[in-house]
Amino acid sequence: MLKNGKSRIRILLVGQCESDLFQLRDVFSQSCGERILVECALSIAEVESKSSQGTYDLILHDGSWKHSGTPYRNLGRTVPIAGLRDQPSPSPLHKALRSATCKNVKFPGPCLALTLLGAIDAYQKDRQREGTEELLCKLRRTVEQSPDLVMITNDAGVLEYVNPAFEQVTGYAQIEVVGQPLGILKSEQQAGELYEEMWNTVLSGKIFHGVVMNRKKNGETFILEKSITPLRNRQGAITHFISTGRDITSQRQLEQQLQQAQKMDAIGKLAGGVAHDFNNLLMIISANAELTLDALSQQDSSRARIVEIMNASRRAADLTRQLLAFSRQQVQSLRLLDLNAVVAELSRMLPRLIGEDIQFAFIPGDDLGVVKADPVQIEQIVMNLATNARDAMPQGGRFTIETSKFHVDDTNLMRHSIMPPGEYVLMIVSDSGVGIPRKEMRHIFEPFFTTKEAGKGTGLGLATVYGIVKQSQGFIWVYSEPGLGTTFKIYLPRITKAGQSAVVSPTKETPRRGSETVLLVEDEAPLRELTREFLTRSGYTVIEAGDGEDGLRASRDYPGRIDLMITDVVMPKMSGPVLAASLAAERPAMKVLFVSGYAENTVLRHGSIDVTARFLAKPFDLTSLARKVRQVLEEPMARATSA
Repeated sequence: MLKNGKSRIRILLVGQCESDLFQLRDVFSQSCGERILVECALSIAEVESKSSQGTYDLILHDGSWKHSGTPYRNLGRTVPIAGLRDQPSPSPLHKALRSATCKNVKFPGPCLALTLLGAIDAYQKDRQREGTEELLCKLRRTVEQSPDLVMITNDAGVLEYVNPAFEQVTGYAQIEVVGQPLGILKSEQQAGELYEEMWNTVLSGKIFHGVVMNRKKNGETFILEKSITPLRNRQGAITHFISTGRDITSQRQLEQQLQQAQKMDAIGKLAGGVAHDFNNLLMIISANAELTLDALSQQDSSRARIVEIMNASRRAADLTRQLLAFSRQQVQSLRLLDLNAVVAELSRMLPRLIGEDIQFAFIPGDDLGVVKADPVQIEQIVMNLATNARDAMPQGGRFTIETSKFHVDDTNLMRHSIMPPGEYVLMIVSDSGVGIPRKEMRHIFEPFFTTKEAGKGTGLGLATVYGIVKQSQGFIWVYSEPGLGTTFKIYLPRITKAGQSAVVSPTKETPRRGSETVLLVEDEAPLRELTREFLTRSGYTVIEAGDGEDGLRASRDYPGRIDLMITDVVMPKMSGPVLAASLAAERPAMKVLFVSGYAENTVLRHGSIDVTARFLAKPFDLTSLARKVRQVLEEPMARATSA
């Protein structure tokens, strides 16, 4: 009892942390002075002991003490119990306590305690409201800063909110789309059945998950991995829809590139597996045709048929090379090339290829530098693109090739993100033809895909271009609009090392006859006999061998000088490179020419081969063989033995 006759309020603080309880006791004492007596209990046993010694007006616990029920009964009377959900800061609690005690000075202790309890409860509600507001702020910041698109619509699908990620991806500002239907993003490339499924799902109260092709403000399409969740009120009625979406356009593009690479690899393995036998058969056909043609007089009526056989075998050989090219298994003869010089040389024949009704222009860039590529493959690229351009302009038009330097840095990586920074030589090939329909753009580099009518194309032209560019460590992009033409941009790494001069493919001259001795090692008997006959006719002395071991014995049995060994790369018992290495010490002056019908990966597994100077890929015509033989025989010895 206080001096003024009023009862002192007794409060019991219950908890496990002694320092926290003592701090809270001091807060009460400073706020209410002598009018409140605060005691502390650190365990259930201590609570029971203190309760048995006297009564309390209020019990406050920190939540760690689980009481048996409310109200807590102590000696037959009810004691109010309150939980302290948060550790209150002193200043707000001071204010609550002063307010309670000032308003209740005329009330007895129990009433004052209950009022005090109300003040504490009001304080806790304020704290809870502050926590709720803080949580809402966190949720808003999460939505605003989310990289995923967030859209809120009413039950009719009209947009009420979009987050910044939506604006960034779609190009629409929030003010432009709020009040608009969600269908503002609808793309004609997306099947209507998906939209029907989407709305049927969400209107039935279920969550929709799917991948949707949408359209940006500028007309470009993008792919969303999308979820739409119905939002219900307390009565269970759907009032809104929350739509979230992740832009997976780049991911899908990478997946398509991977699928393209896998298709190339699968067909390439098939092509590589049959290339050797097929090329040998083609060589037998073409070599027999060549030798037969040489034996016929100019007036012989059979010459035309023989020429047709040779032309057919060349087309078949080109088809094999295309299969290996787009699968990146074609053997490359890499050289440092001046792209301007290569294209300028081709420009002499392109007008005849594309026709007089098509205007052709070549615009070379200045100070282009050099690229490391196979000149024959560069010719394949240009010829394939020129042929496609001609077919796209049946009524005539314009065909243009431009070259320039191109530098990739951080500022232009966004558009062509898979291109590493560096220096490139850019070749732009464009036409004013009918263009490529948008739905077919994603398929144009696939093997055997063609928009031409049956019998007018193999579907390997652009696949071959793609494969060659990739095999040359380059990149290719296509831009096309129906009715406005097509543009291909090809980026090849620019070689910047000083002291390296560019070369162009050599002029094809009629080869001279020879008189040297040649060791011919070929496991395909008909092809070996045809090659021997041709070399003998060309003036060479020929020693035959059917495989590597036979070639080793033939060399050791022959007492004279052997100037050149022509050997297949892959043979039973002993490969060509192993044979060449075995004879290097015995015949150091003998030069070697490797031939093979296998794909590049198979060839390179059999040893280090200089495919630029000492390799000839099957199938080849006999004139090309004669030219290559003279080239190897006449080159300096240091060059011939450096590989």
